[in-house]
Amino acid sequence: MSNKELRVAVVGAGKWAERAHIPGWQRDPRVEVAAIVDLDPAVGKEVADQFGVARAVTDYREVLDDPTIDVIDVAAGNDAHFEVSWAALEAGKHVLCEKPVHRDARETARAAALAKSNNLKTKLGFTFRYAPAIQYAKDLIDAGFVGEPYVFNGYEQNSQWIDPTTPLRQAEQTPIGDGDIAVSSIEGYGAPVIDIMHWWSGSPMTNVVGTMRNFVPSRVLRSTGKMERMNIDDGDMWICEFEDNVMASIQSSYVTVGNYPGIEVRLYGSEGAVIVRLVEEFGICQTIKTATKNAVEFVESEIPEKYFPVGGTSREEWPSLFYSNLIRNFVDEIVGEAPESQGDFAQGALVQRTINAFERSHRERRWINFNEVEGA
Repeated sequence: MSNKELRVAVVGAGKWAERAHIPGWQRDPRVEVAAIVDLDPAVGKEVADQFGVARAVTDYREVLDDPTIDVIDVAAGNDAHFEVSWAALEAGKHVLCEKPVHRDARETARAAALAKSNNLKTKLGFTFRYAPAIQYAKDLIDAGFVGEPYVFNGYEQNSQWIDPTTPLRQAEQTPIGDGDIAVSSIEGYGAPVIDIMHWWSGSPMTNVVGTMRNFVPSRVLRSTGKMERMNIDDGDMWICEFEDNVMASIQSSYVTVGNYPGIEVRLYGSEGAVIVRLVEEFGICQTIKTATKNAVEFVESEIPEKYFPVGGTSREEWPSLFYSNLIRNFVDEIVGEAPESQGDFAQGALVQRTINAFERSHRERRWINFNEVEGA
C-alpha cells in the first residue's frame, strides 16, 4: 500500500487528462494516481502505462467501490460529468470535475449541497483562476490595491477555429442545423472568465444582458470529417450589473485573432487597476500589469515565487503550470492546509447560473434579473 496521503482515480483518459490532470496529480508528492478509467480498454491501458499507473479499468464504479481511493477526477466527456460526480459523492469520494458539472445550474447546486452534507471537497476545472498571475492579482485586490472596484472587463479570445476546416470538438454534442443558436463558446470558453469576474468583483450579480452570434455557420465535424451546418455560439458579448457599484463586460469567442488560451481580465477601481493576460506570447504564458491613480502608466509586475508550483515558471506550458496549481490547491483543501475552498461546485453553480442567464437574455432579447434564474 502506498504511503501517499491521497489516492486518486482519473476517469477519462483523453488528451486533457494527459496534458493537465495526470501530470498535475503526479507533480504533488502527497498524491498517488492509483487508477485510470476509460471506456476504451486499449486507451486506458496505454495512458496508464505512459504514466506508470498500475491499474486501468473500464467501469468507473469499480473505483467507487474501492475504499482506498480518496478522490475521483472526472476528466471524461461532458455528458458523463454529472453522473460520475454524483455517484462519487454518494460513495464518499472528494471530486474534481471538468466544467460544467451540469448545464443546468440547479443540478450543479444540488451536487454542491450533497458534497457539503457529506463533508466532502469539490473542485471545478476552472484552470485559469489558478494561474499564478491571477492568484497574485486576487491577493492585491483583497489587500486594497484597486480600492473600491468599479469596472471589470473579461475576454476569452483566440483564433483556433476561424478556419472552418479545423474540426471543432466542442460542437460534437451540440445540435446541428437551423433553429436557435446553441450555447458553445460562452459555456466552454467564457466560463473561466465568468468565474474570475465573480471572484474579483466580490459582489452579488443583479442583472445581465447580451447576445450570441454564429459567425462561421459551417464547420468540419470531428466525428465525421465532413462539413456540417453548426448553429453554435462562436462569439458572444455581455454586460453585467452587481449589487455594489460594479459593472462588467464579458466577451468570449472561437474566432477572434489571438493566441491560445487568449484570456485577459481587468479590474479598475478607485485607487488602481490590474490587468492580467494569460496568452502564450514570446515564450511567456502570463503577465500582470498594474497602475494607480497617481501613476497611471501600467507597468509589468514580477509574480512572487510563492504563487508557483515547485519548479514552475512563466515559461512553462500553461496547462502544466496552471493545472499543477489547481491540483496543489485542491490537495491543500482536502488535507486541511487551505483556510477555505475555492472554485468548488458551489462556485460552479454560480458560473452556470450566469451562463443560463446569459442564454435567456439572448433568447428573450432583454435584460434578465438574476433572481429570475434558479441555481443558487
